[in-house]
Amino acid sequence: MNDYLDPKVDFVFKRIFGSEENKDVLLAFLNAALRETEPKPLTQIILVNTHIDKNALEDKQSVLDIRAKTAEGKQINLEIQLSDKYDMAPRTLYYWAKMYEDQLAETQLYKELKKTITINILNFSMLPNDRFHNTFHLREDHTGLLLTDHIEIHFMELPKLEEKAYSLDDRLVKWLIFLKGVPKERWEELAMDMPELKKAMTTLEFLSQDKEARYLYEMRKKALLDERSALDYAETRGEQKKAAEVARNLLSVGKLTIAEIAEVTGISEEEVQKLKEQIH
Repeated sequence: MNDYLDPKVDFVFKRIFGSEENKDVLLAFLNAALRETEPKPLTQIILVNTHIDKNALEDKQSVLDIRAKTAEGKQINLEIQLSDKYDMAPRTLYYWAKMYEDQLAETQLYKELKKTITINILNFSMLPNDRFHNTFHLREDHTGLLLTDHIEIHFMELPKLEEKAYSLDDRLVKWLIFLKGVPKERWEELAMDMPELKKAMTTLEFLSQDKEARYLYEMRKKALLDERSALDYAETRGEQKKAAEVARNLLSVGKLTIAEIAEVTGISEEEVQKLKEQIH
């Protein structure tokens, strides 16, 4: 996207969709995202958490999500994730439950609890199907009977969105293609008859030229990269421990040579030799 900031970085995403001056942008996106589940288009939303704490930008664990309420009191959480932390399902359910529970402080009566919607936009594939947009509800296993519409969880997986396979008449597809990142030369085509998408593009252009926004963006990117590196290191260490355990077991059996064990486990012959010496 030339020298533009990446709209998938949560700091930029929140500045585009989670500010008071861009509530119309968020509303347009939500209506595209929820057109199959909401009985009628949303006409008004109230933003709950517009503030971005600068300290949170450097915190690898912080969540720069967007929370909003509809005029009817329905709760909506919108979040974008750059990398897979391998806990998206339970994490999503936990955040959904927290948001659902928070309503009790206002209503006190269970019957007054409102529908709570979580939308996760993922820059990685998570679910074992080809759909880029999956929606989950609470249903009976055999009949498909909906227990309640209060729980609604969306996963939108950007890598599964192959542009040629979908019609550009689909507004959600256009929003997600913009988030994936396309050259500015295509912005006009994408934003045709979609003034809110054009406004999102203008916001991105402004942020990309703003020195402070770019500084905060780089700060946030570094924190997210550090988190990704820590996760990769932990994953690699885990794989190494498993490989070493397999090698120990094979050495104990004593039927394979060091070279064969190294080939099977993927660790070096020198490491296998060291494990053998530790056993004996």
